Amino acid sequence: MTRKSEIKRKTKETDVTLILNLDGERNIDINTGIGFFDHMLNLMAFHGTFDMDLKCSGDLYVDGHHMVEDTGIVFGKAFKEALGDKIGINRYSNIYTPMDEALSMVSIDISGRSFLHFNVPLKREKIGDFETELLEEFFRAFSYNAEITLHLNLIYGSNDHHIAESIFKGLGRALKEASKIDKEGSLPSTKGML
Repeated sequence: MTRKSEIKRKTKETDVTLILNLDGERNIDINTGIGFFDHMLNLMAFHGTFDMDLKCSGDLYVDGHHMVEDTGIVFGKAFKEALGDKIGINRYSNIYTPMDEALSMVSIDISGRSFLHFNVPLKREKIGDFETELLEEFFRAFSYNAEITLHLNLIYGSNDHHIAESIFKGLGRALKEASKIDKEGSLPSTKGML
């Protein structure tokens, strides 16, 4: 079974194309035009062991909001499509990820129900050229378009770069674990659907 997808989204604000392979070998090529965001997405894909080819262009002269949100939308749709019928997946994952002084917890339920809990307080307005308030926008767009329940919690931490890195690494690891095929032919739901 090949769990791949290709999603394109073109609006008057952005042009985003993503090719995703959930069972990849870490072939990663990401360019959103926002350096720190690229770095975080690379970490996520690496720790999720995805192949991820992401190309974006758009109105960065305005700010990064449209690019980050639309990337989340496209990633969410690509993840959902690549999962296919979800037969045999673990469904759940709960990952703690340390990054120096920071520790985060990422919990996922590939439930077919969209929800985001975002408890990641940050001190700075920007990390590099990335506006920190856009973190929540990305995760919300992703979780709603992937139709997953996603809980992101900062346990503790003081360096905003380390905090964001912990969350993105944790998301990659959690997506890998929750989407892993565990029981061939079995759907992990008493309802008979996800």
